[in-house]
Amino acid sequence: MPIRWILHWQPHQGTVVNSHTLNEISQCVENINGVKDGRWKSTLTFYRPNLRDQSIATDFPRDFLGISLMEQPTKYYFIIRGHKIVVEADSSILTIMEKLQSYKSKVALNFEGVQYKLGDFQLRVIKVVPNQAENLRGILMEIEYLPISSVEKPRPIMEEFIEIWREVLSKKSLPGHFMRAEPNFKEYGLGDTYTPQHTAVQYAAALAQLIASVQLRN
Repeated sequence: MPIRWILHWQPHQGTVVNSHTLNEISQCVENINGVKDGRWKSTLTFYRPNLRDQSIATDFPRDFLGISLMEQPTKYYFIIRGHKIVVEADSSILTIMEKLQSYKSKVALNFEGVQYKLGDFQLRVIKVVPNQAENLRGILMEIEYLPISSVEKPRPIMEEFIEIWREVLSKKSLPGHFMRAEPNFKEYGLGDTYTPQHTAVQYAAALAQLIASVQLRN
């Protein structure tokens, strides 16, 4: 699986994320000859234990994340951030969870966007929206370098590409900038060969940053 970096949009203090910013970012990708290559969607769900007996609360993780990735339709990924655990499961686990009623979905967020091809890179401009609503909560960008599936080897290439990309964006004078929350993959027991688990961990890290930036603005 090709190496992928996920960046989140950090708005300037006192500004909000809106569809105008999203459209301007998409326009920038097209201006550097990014070719549209279809739609993109992933879903992230916060789960909480559905406890009838509060005395056993300490036996369960307080919360964890579940992530479905479009390119892995038969899989589902769980992340327990407090314990630095990421697990790949069969997507049928969702049916089992529904029947067991041990955890309930607290919030679900959709990551929806457009995929672009740009030479050896694939870019996705993604809006973060709650499952039952249309209001934009954040913007993410996925940058995938197709020739290499090592986490470390393409780092200089990725960093150089992001510098060029930031320069392109700076011409738009948008109220914010892209940042990368770089998780420590080793903490999750992940190696140098990039896997969907690496993507799931990055989504969790990017989301934590998005939530922190919303709290900061409020």
